[in-house]
Amino acid sequence: MIWVSWRLQRTEVLIAAAIFALLAALLVPTGIEIASAYHQDGLSACLSQNASDGCNQAIDAFTSRFDRLRSLIAWLTIIPGLIGVLLAAPFVLELENGTYRLAWTQSITRRRWIASKLGLSIVVALLAALALAVLETWWHAPFVRLEGRMDNSVYDSEGTVVFGYTLFALGLALAVGAVWRRTVPALVVAFAGYFAARVFVDTWLRQHLVTPLSATWPVLVSAHAGVRKIGGKPASLNHALVISQGPSDKLGHPVSVLGGVCSKAQVISGNCLAQGDGGYMHAVYEPASRFWLLQGIETAMFGGIALVLIGFAAWWTHERTA
Repeated sequence: MIWVSWRLQRTEVLIAAAIFALLAALLVPTGIEIASAYHQDGLSACLSQNASDGCNQAIDAFTSRFDRLRSLIAWLTIIPGLIGVLLAAPFVLELENGTYRLAWTQSITRRRWIASKLGLSIVVALLAALALAVLETWWHAPFVRLEGRMDNSVYDSEGTVVFGYTLFALGLALAVGAVWRRTVPALVVAFAGYFAARVFVDTWLRQHLVTPLSATWPVLVSAHAGVRKIGGKPASLNHALVISQGPSDKLGHPVSVLGGVCSKAQVISGNCLAQGDGGYMHAVYEPASRFWLLQGIETAMFGGIALVLIGFAAWWTHERTA
C-alpha cells in the first residue's frame, strides 16, 4: 500500500523537488557571494555593540548592496504553504475522482488506506520543510550575525516554525478537500487561508504571544558634521523585535511635541527632542533571547492546529465518504 501511495503521489513529490532545486539554484550562488562579501569586508570585527563609525558604514554598505535580493528572498516564506497544499493534492484528487473505491473493495481497509496516504504526505512535508529550513538558515547567516533573526523575513524561514507552517498548510488543504472533494478550488481556498493566517501572526499575534518588555533610556544627542545623532540604546534592544519606539519622558510616557508625537524623521534628526520636554526614548520589544521561546510557541500552535485538521480529514473520510 505504501508503494501504491508513493506512485500516486510521486508527481507532486517531484514537483516539490523541482521547486527546491530552483530555490537551491537561486540561494546557493547568491549565498556564496554574500558570505564572500561578508568576509572580504571584515564585518566579523564589527559585531561588538560599540562599533566604530567605519564599521557602521561598512555594515550599511553591505546590507544596501543586497537589499533588493533580500526583499525577493523574503517572499520565499510562502513556499511552506505551496509545498503543503501541493502534497495534499493526491489525496483530494482520489476523493474527487472516486478512485479510492477500488482500493476499498479489495483487501485494503479504509483505515489502512487513509493512514498510508496521510502518513506519506506528512513525512514528505517534514522532509521538505527540513531541507528548506537548512538552506535558508545557511543563506541568512551573515545577516543574522549583523542584525539578528527576529525580523519576520528571517524568523519565518529558520528554526522550527517552518515545520509548523508546512504541516498547517497540508492539514488545511486536506480538511477542506475532504469535505469539498474538488481539488483545485480546495487547494486555492486552503492556500488563501494559510496566507491569511501567516499575515495575522506576523503582523499582530506574534507580538502578543509573550508579554513584551519595555525600556526607557536617556537620549544622547551629539553633533557631527552638522547632523545630530541619537545614541545610548540599551544592549537588550540589540537584535530585538521592536514593537514600538518613540520619544518619552523619564517614566516612559509619550512626549507630545508641537501638538503631536514626534515623527520618525524628527526622532532620527533629534529635532523633536530639542523642542520637547523629554530627552528620553521608550521602546516595547521582544528581546533576541526569546527567539526559541517564540519559535516553540508558534510551532506548537501551527503544528497542533495541523494535527487537528489532519485528524478531521481522516475522520471525515472514514465516516462520511461512501
